[in-house]
Amino acid sequence: MPSQEQSQAIEAIRTALREAGLEFERPDPDAFVVTLPGERKLKTLVWLGVGEHSLLVKTFFCRRPDENEAEFYRWLMRKNSDMYGVAFAADEVGDVYITGRLPLGGVTPREVDRLLGCVLTYSDDNFNPALERGFASAIRKEWEWRTRRGENPRNLRAFRHLLGEPVSERTGDQTPALE
Repeated sequence: MPSQEQSQAIEAIRTALREAGLEFERPDPDAFVVTLPGERKLKTLVWLGVGEHSLLVKTFFCRRPDENEAEFYRWLMRKNSDMYGVAFAADEVGDVYITGRLPLGGVTPREVDRLLGCVLTYSDDNFNPALERGFASAIRKEWEWRTRRGENPRNLRAFRHLLGEPVSERTGDQTPALE
């Protein structure tokens, strides 16, 4: 049976999610999985777990980088100093999460909304720069593979600058440089 503080936190989370009109599931009585719609990262799933003393906020950000690991992780750690309530963290294999804790007494609808807004902003705003740092070669290979097969690389357009050559937005075909 949850404590009064846990029950109040659960109700505050439920209120915040309903007021924001966010989709969520309840996999456990003390947990929520919230879907946040993004732009660069199309959706972010956030785990909100009410523990005995604190609320755990956790979301997967991206897998372990393929290349440039030291710079990739250094860049993420520098980002942490400007973040509110959550931070980038890596698991034992190097996959990256955004995670944080809040004391149950601080869990209010307003604070839940603020934390979810922060998670969405940090996830969405940093997703493409993280991919550029840790997956540039894979992005180039994917672009080449798609264009060779005649497929549209539209969801890779944000990374055109990694190709080093002018590229047609619609098809990915090389276009002559302007003289």
